[in-house]
Amino acid sequence: MFEIYERFADLVVYNLLGLQKGMHLAEALHFFVYDTLKIFTLLTVIIFVVSFIRSFFPLEKTREILSKHKAVALPLAAFLGILTPFCSCSAVPMFIGFVEAGIPLGAAFTFLVASPMVNEVALGLLLTLFGVKVAVLYVIFGVIVAIVAGYVIEKLNPRELIADYVFQVKLGQTQIKEMTFKERLEFAKNNVKEILGKIWIYIIIAIGIGGFIHGYVPQDIVERVAKTAGLIAVPLAVLIGIPLYSNAAGILPVIQALIAKGVPLGTALAFMMATTALSFPEFMILKQIMKPKLIAFFAGIVGISIIAVGYLFNFIFTL
Repeated sequence: MFEIYERFADLVVYNLLGLQKGMHLAEALHFFVYDTLKIFTLLTVIIFVVSFIRSFFPLEKTREILSKHKAVALPLAAFLGILTPFCSCSAVPMFIGFVEAGIPLGAAFTFLVASPMVNEVALGLLLTLFGVKVAVLYVIFGVIVAIVAGYVIEKLNPRELIADYVFQVKLGQTQIKEMTFKERLEFAKNNVKEILGKIWIYIIIAIGIGGFIHGYVPQDIVERVAKTAGLIAVPLAVLIGIPLYSNAAGILPVIQALIAKGVPLGTALAFMMATTALSFPEFMILKQIMKPKLIAFFAGIVGISIIAVGYLFNFIFTL
């Protein structure tokens, strides 16, 4: 599928630059050129297609769906989260809107977890980079994490830990304007421009880091570190991932390089989940509407769930 990019990377690195195969710099640059072309192509196609689908689910319609189907609000919120913005700081304003609209807290928190962690970009890139089995399991486990987090928080009934003004806001009925086919295409095109315009530099940086790991970090060293960490590798990966705020597209090139060097799949994906679903910028925005105690509950529940998923992935892929 991407053979033309492979040949182009060969042309740039080995012909134009005159580097020899096997050199550290050659391996790093080849990874960078090939992955840059591949990931930006995938992102453009995936964001366009899913943005077109998203045009059928504007915020008002999403609220309406969750309000009308409260009995199945948690799985519905997880599904709708997959179709919506793919970074936590974009999901938070929608989360606030859900709470203001009277959507059950559990469903709102499920959406908050699912949206950045299990989204169209993560699914598309995982499918291409790691295959169907990894992508499907990632989505299944990610949705389970989101639903568990929403369920536990709903049972805690933490209304007193959320700012009073949120519940006092009364949102009126908003008329939903149906788009024409042409408007949906324009919406999808503009969404591609907007999202790539915001994240392209982070993707380039991540691919650069991945290229460095691929070309310069010896595989035996990575394998020794992973083996030395043993059982604490997964929780350690989650703790390291929290301050490193990123979206799925930005972190996957690094994950790809780490796995290629011998980091267990579950450990690497737990790192990715923590980076996308738990972040300090997200916590700072959430402080607008909730007390630190609830943020700590949220982070703890999601963090423990991600650790469990990491161990499960490692177990499944060592069988």
